[in-house]
Amino acid sequence: MNVKHILERKGSAVTTIKPGATIAEAARMLTEARIGAVVVSEDGATINGILSERDIVRVIGTDGPSALTRPVTTAMTANVITCKPDDRINILMGMMTQRRIRHLPVAENGRMTGLISIGDVVKERMDEIEADATAMRDYITGMTA
Repeated sequence: MNVKHILERKGSAVTTIKPGATIAEAARMLTEARIGAVVVSEDGATINGILSERDIVRVIGTDGPSALTRPVTTAMTANVITCKPDDRINILMGMMTQRRIRHLPVAENGRMTGLISIGDVVKERMDEIEADATAMRDYITGMTA
């Protein structure tokens, strides 16, 4: 299984926010959309950064409530790790776990084409394991019938 397969199932829509938006606006957006991260993008396709709930908590914990009035660029991760549509799920699981990343924008030819979360990757892997187990049971049952 690969990233392209996940996007075919869940869709490729990505919630983005402009670099000049405030951290408070981003927090509101995350809450309303019930998501854990938003991609910072001027045009909705170029990745300027990514801002997660964890980033927001970290900046408020360090600087207090006044941090909410700052632009998202002051709290976002600017060096965003991305993946490609053809990347395999098992490789991404290891990378996301090792680097402690929960969200990966999907990029192709320098343009964002989707976003996957660790939850998407785990769900896909679990579905794959279940399908393999079912196929194995069917094979064994067929041999003994």
